[in-house]
Amino acid sequence: MRVTEGTVAVEVPEQADAGVGEGVFFNPVQELNRDLTVAVLRALEGERDPESDDDRTPSYLDANAASGIRGVRAAAEGYDATLCDVDPDAVELCRENLARNDLDGRVVHRDANALMHEETFDVVDVDPFGTPIPFADAAFRGASRLVCITATDTAPLCGAHFESGVRHYSAVPRNTEYHAEMGLRVLISALVRTAARYDLAAEPVFSHATKHYARTYLRLDSGAQAADALIEDLGHVDHCEHCLFREATRGLIADPHEWCPKCDEAIQTAGPIWLGRTCDPAFADAVRDAVDDGMGTAEEASDLCERVAAELDEPTHYDQHRLCKRWGVGAVAMDEFLERLRQAGHAASRTHYGGTTFKTDADVTEIRAAALDEE
Repeated sequence: MRVTEGTVAVEVPEQADAGVGEGVFFNPVQELNRDLTVAVLRALEGERDPESDDDRTPSYLDANAASGIRGVRAAAEGYDATLCDVDPDAVELCRENLARNDLDGRVVHRDANALMHEETFDVVDVDPFGTPIPFADAAFRGASRLVCITATDTAPLCGAHFESGVRHYSAVPRNTEYHAEMGLRVLISALVRTAARYDLAAEPVFSHATKHYARTYLRLDSGAQAADALIEDLGHVDHCEHCLFREATRGLIADPHEWCPKCDEAIQTAGPIWLGRTCDPAFADAVRDAVDDGMGTAEEASDLCERVAAELDEPTHYDQHRLCKRWGVGAVAMDEFLERLRQAGHAASRTHYGGTTFKTDADVTEIRAAALDEE
């Protein structure tokens, strides 16, 4: 079937369901992901100094190319695109899709890990089926500016499949009510630690958890000191499922509460997870500015960028509807709910994790007092 995204049109195998079929893998649900990738590539190029002596065309690797739609879209943005896949049918389809759009690009029939260990690209994009961890080491060896990573194994990431999460990400994930953010922060933690092994600082400049996947873009900086500085933003979250007490503590060595300090119930501890910002607000704003009306998800992408940029720097979030159901009260409009928190002296913001989710520096007792106008 013919698929049009942005300025390109590609052919992909007919598939009965999103990403399901015997042909080369293609997931139409990931159009938002791909639109944002194009916007990120534009924002990245917008940072280049026009007076710099480096007028080289930036290079981009689509490491798990499949139909090649990511690489084709990168080539359409002026990147020197390389499309790599181990499947010979995918390789042929990539060549055909570049030709259909009259675009130059290199197509490589190769194991992506081998290619990334042998060559260097400005941007490496890893978008595999399931966990990206088998590609992470090679991605950081093969990238010089930016690594883009998608993880679709959200159940292990958020702790719903606990043992798998521990194995893949070398962390203890917990299945909390903020499970999407838990998964994103477990992913970033694993990637920051992987990059640090090579004395690389991999700082997340734009990240989101959307439609059953997590996606993060990590800007690279060389040097042991820079890598050490990011390691300091790793830590643990103690969480009480009974009263919703939660506390974040930086450090690779967990020192959890044995019992909840608020209600004396059992505590769950997750980590090491990423406790720092999951985006650079200025970069997120640049990504939003790079979204154009020709993108199929332009409105959704723009709104997501705005939410991500405005999120408070807090490592967890709450869901207003879940809280109100727990308290046995009716929910009010989100704007009014957040204003009550602010009037009580707390910082508060919406989040991109859901329409009724929010971040605040207030604890759950303070949230209830402010929301219900309790003294």
